[in-house]
Amino acid sequence: MGGYSQAMVVDEAFVLSVPTNLDPAAVAPLLCAGITVYSPLKHYGVKAGSKIAVLGLGGLGHMAVKFASKMGAHVTVLSRSEGKKEQALALGAESVLITSDADAFKAAHSTFEFVLDTIGDEHDVSAYMNLLGVDGTYIMVGASPKPFSLTAFGLIVKRIKIGGSIVGSIKETQEMLDFCGEHGIVSDVEVVKAEYVEKAWERVLKSDVKFRFVIDVAGSLNADTVVQV
Repeated sequence: MGGYSQAMVVDEAFVLSVPTNLDPAAVAPLLCAGITVYSPLKHYGVKAGSKIAVLGLGGLGHMAVKFASKMGAHVTVLSRSEGKKEQALALGAESVLITSDADAFKAAHSTFEFVLDTIGDEHDVSAYMNLLGVDGTYIMVGASPKPFSLTAFGLIVKRIKIGGSIVGSIKETQEMLDFCGEHGIVSDVEVVKAEYVEKAWERVLKSDVKFRFVIDVAGSLNADTVVQV
């Protein structure tokens, strides 16, 4: 309710303060994709000097790179697409590993403290867990559509922790917004009118968006339909 409204009444306990230096359109995805990755980064102690891997560079992944780099972590992006390399580096990643490069992938085994898996498609989780060193942490925020298998021996030998995360509390969301205001962080968005929604969805299915669509509700309405409050 209210996602596409001009105005709505809410309980003040659920109202967030948006830093005035941030573009409201680019702030909108922070309340979903942003907090989805910010919460586990904070909860699991990612900090200056942490060596982390971000799997995938979509709506979630690009926010994870922005946050983690500003937290002072050493960020490596793993992607299937060579074309994502420049984007990842521009967002703040220190390096990019193309997963189709078998030798480079093997060389990266046991080199990370924390892996944030943002991939929404079916993938070999057990293979990516090999990236972690002893006491490493593997957190999933991408909703893979099918069950996955793990190699128990790998978990046991390295004492690996695996878990998941979804969004965050109002308090944590406000903390994230304040962090964004301090560091000038917003989501990379493409603003569209309501009549473009079907085309936008087709592009989402083709992974043809960098990195979130935002609907311009006010700009989509005729003057006769606007309600002044």
